[in-house]
Amino acid sequence: MKNLDKLQKEIESLEEQIKKAKKENELLKDEVDSLWAMMDEITKSDIENFSHILEDLKADVVTRALMVTKKKAEC
Repeated sequence: MKNLDKLQKEIESLEEQIKKAKKENELLKDEVDSLWAMMDEITKSDIENFSHILEDLKADVVTRALMVTKKKAEC
């Protein structure tokens, strides 16, 4: 009987630990989802920022090419 009571208390303790672990797991899942959402926003922002830089660079390259062409035509 003594061992049975001891085992019953251990089972109850383990069930309580499982409940706590499940709650913590849910909180961590929510946190991960939130972090992924933030990463998606950062990535979207980076793409927009770098696209603008690439457009500026492209315009600069075209301008320089036209300047070289004009100088060759004048020579």
